Amino acid sequence: MEAFDLQVNGYAGVDFNDDDLNAERLATACAALKEDGVAGILATIITDDVEVMCRRLERLVRLREENAEWAKMIRGLHIEGPFLNETPGFIGAHPSAHARVAEVSVVDRLLDAAGGLTRIVTLAPERDHGFAVTKYLSGKGVCVAAGHCDPTLAELRGAIDAGLQMFTHLGNGCPMNLHRHDNIIQRVLSLREELWMSFIPDGVHVPFTALRNYLDLVGTGRVVMVTDAIAAARMGPGNYRFLGREVRIGSDLVARAPDGSHLMGSTVTMPRIAENLSRELGFSEEDIQKVIVENPRTVIGETR
Repeated sequence: MEAFDLQVNGYAGVDFNDDDLNAERLATACAALKEDGVAGILATIITDDVEVMCRRLERLVRLREENAEWAKMIRGLHIEGPFLNETPGFIGAHPSAHARVAEVSVVDRLLDAAGGLTRIVTLAPERDHGFAVTKYLSGKGVCVAAGHCDPTLAELRGAIDAGLQMFTHLGNGCPMNLHRHDNIIQRVLSLREELWMSFIPDGVHVPFTALRNYLDLVGTGRVVMVTDAIAAARMGPGNYRFLGREVRIGSDLVARAPDGSHLMGSTVTMPRIAENLSRELGFSEEDIQKVIVENPRTVIGETR
């Protein structure tokens, strides 16, 4: 299949955000991804204390360099946070205590730790004053994505002018209850000709009925499907840990908080995404190829 996944937090029992990540575990994750037809990913480091994020980035870079196959699989890094909207609902599963206003000096530390491998940074445009970090990252050739955010339409347009290119997992990273017309989903859809959009097509993060409606409007030309997988992906029902918290995977393979109140990342895999797109949305092989093979590479300027 040669899928390319722009957002992978972990896989097959291995958490890329784990401070105990080692070579053996990374080998397990990379082998499982390869078995599932994935040719490359962006390993994703999410919001935490900046020093902790830097250590995790440095660890991934160091481990990746130990094996050519791991380097081939982990083509780069996606830094999701910490410059996110800390408001409940918008912050999602990210620890709100570590969300912060965007600063060039802070993003510079993260980029240094990532050793030149940063391909995407997801941030909240309304937490990037004057869009200074967006301009800075864009100038360095990093794809800037909005996510876990609630910018006004004017702020989104200003961010686009500053270099914003994508919106991360549209339909998620926002509260269950929104204004029926003036909400982040509608604002982003109105800018569909200017932004790439990623979706998690597992039927839970975005129900297939809603996803079909979005795609009828947007098309596939600027759409990317991602797993946003956590370590529990491929592991089956049970209790796991994610971000230092317990995660429960039910018989439906959906990751939720133990009380069932909200989602805690995704366990969908690329083979399941391909199956979902075909069965639930009627995608042709050509359409599937576009959104999980071709478009993801185009977003980050990756050549096959």
